[in-house]
Amino acid sequence: ANYNFLKLRANLTFKPKKNIPEGSHQYELLKHAEATLGSGNLRQAVMLPEGEDLNEWIAVNTVDFFNQINMLYGTITEFCTETSCSVMSAGPRYEYHWADGTNIKKPIKCSAPKYIDYLMTWVQDQLDDETLFPSKIGVPFPKNFMSVAKTILKRLFRVYAHIYHQHFDSVMQLQEEAHLNTSFKHFIFFVQEFNLIDRRELAPLQDLIEKLGSKDR
Repeated sequence: ANYNFLKLRANLTFKPKKNIPEGSHQYELLKHAEATLGSGNLRQAVMLPEGEDLNEWIAVNTVDFFNQINMLYGTITEFCTETSCSVMSAGPRYEYHWADGTNIKKPIKCSAPKYIDYLMTWVQDQLDDETLFPSKIGVPFPKNFMSVAKTILKRLFRVYAHIYHQHFDSVMQLQEEAHLNTSFKHFIFFVQEFNLIDRRELAPLQDLIEKLGSKDR
C-alpha cells in the first residue's frame, strides 16, 4: 500500500527521476536487483550478480538510490525549510557545509533545503555525465569511477541522516517509516557489501545501522 501512496506522491520528487534506458544491459541489471529485493533477503540482494561488472552494478544501484532518496525527500520538502532547518544537520553533533570542488571550493554553511538542493543537483550532474556513468554498451567506466561513486553515496547518506534526525515525526505522520527504513537498510547493506562509505561518515546513524544489521543475522 505504501508504494501506491508513493506513486500518488511521485510527482513530488525533488529532482527529475533519472531513468535507465529500457532494453539496455543496465536496465536488465536494475530488474534483477528489483527481483532479488522482492525475496526479502537484502544481504543477498546487494551481492554482485555472477559474471557482472562491479562498476556497472554500483552505477545501476547508485542511480536507484538517487531516485529513492529523491522521492523520500520529495515527500517531506514542505517540512524542511529555511526556518525549520537553517543549518544542514543530522542531530546536534553533526553539521554539514557544502562544497563541490568546482563551483564552490570553500565549504559554505547553508540551510538544509539549500544544501540538499546543491547536493542533489551535483549528484544529478554526475549521473548525467556519460564519461562518468556511461549508458552505452561497451563504453568503459573511467578509472576514477569508484571514487566518484563513493563521494556520491557518502553525500546521499547525509540526506537519509537529515531525514532521520530532523524529520522523522513528519515521516511517521505520512506513514512513510516502513518505506524509509527499507530504503535505508538496502542502502546500508549495499555500501557495507562493497565498503563504499567510511565508518566515521556513518556515525550520525550508527545506532540505527546496528539495529538494522542485528535483525538480519
